[in-house]
Amino acid sequence: MPENSCKLPLRSSVASLVSVIDKSERIKEVVETCAEDLTTVNTVLKNELGSQQNQPKMKNALLQSEDVANKVQECAGELETMNEALEHEVKEREILEHQLAAVKKQEEASRHAAFHDPLTALPNRVLFNDRLEHGLAQAQRHGWLLAVLFMDLNGFKAINDVHGHEVGDKVLQMVADRLKAMTRDDDTVSRHGGDEFLYLLMELKTAGDASIIAEKIIKAIGQTCEIRKDEECLRFNIDLSIGISFFPLDGITADELINRADRAMYAAKQKKIGFALAGDEQA
Repeated sequence: MPENSCKLPLRSSVASLVSVIDKSERIKEVVETCAEDLTTVNTVLKNELGSQQNQPKMKNALLQSEDVANKVQECAGELETMNEALEHEVKEREILEHQLAAVKKQEEASRHAAFHDPLTALPNRVLFNDRLEHGLAQAQRHGWLLAVLFMDLNGFKAINDVHGHEVGDKVLQMVADRLKAMTRDDDTVSRHGGDEFLYLLMELKTAGDASIIAEKIIKAIGQTCEIRKDEECLRFNIDLSIGISFFPLDGITADELINRADRAMYAAKQKKIGFALAGDEQA
């Protein structure tokens, strides 16, 4: 829904409410006048009922009372009209609120789709790169140590080839869930593409902390995955190869850190050592 289509009904609704409020104020003034008149009439009637001597005054008072009654009836009619208008405005406002809620929900869904992987719901490359750039600015400002982990699933192609992409997708989703469960609040895990994942570790105290986290990731992902396919329960043990690069030791830009971590990951895969550091001579 275009932006202007949301704003125009709101302006119209507000204007209508202002008009209803103005009418209510006018009715209030009439009712107050009627109240004053009735007070006068009641005073006269009380006096006349006590003496019963001045019939013309009693007649005039009764005429005045009838006139006041007519005014009150008119006010009642106008109040009823006003209430109907208010009910209409309430309904219009409810409809508008539902429309705005639907637009907001659609905007949130579109924003989420633009920055998240549709299969795993993890941040995609765009969002990961944005958070990495922000993390680099923070790390440079505060002198923090920052790490990028490049992760690749070993033997994933065979799972797809033997059991099909549906099973492969479920494996990726299970891996993503396990990675999310391990992610600290300030860190970011992302699906880089295919069976590759990126992990941003913020504000590390030492390089050894990244190695400890890499070992925990390998252990968590390595736990048996149980995937149901039709009536069959398939079990897989997933191995990871991880490459680790550090800011500012291995690069100062996002591309440098991702590329160095990628190269270290391939070194770990070739040597079958779980993970490797970009700064290692062997990597």
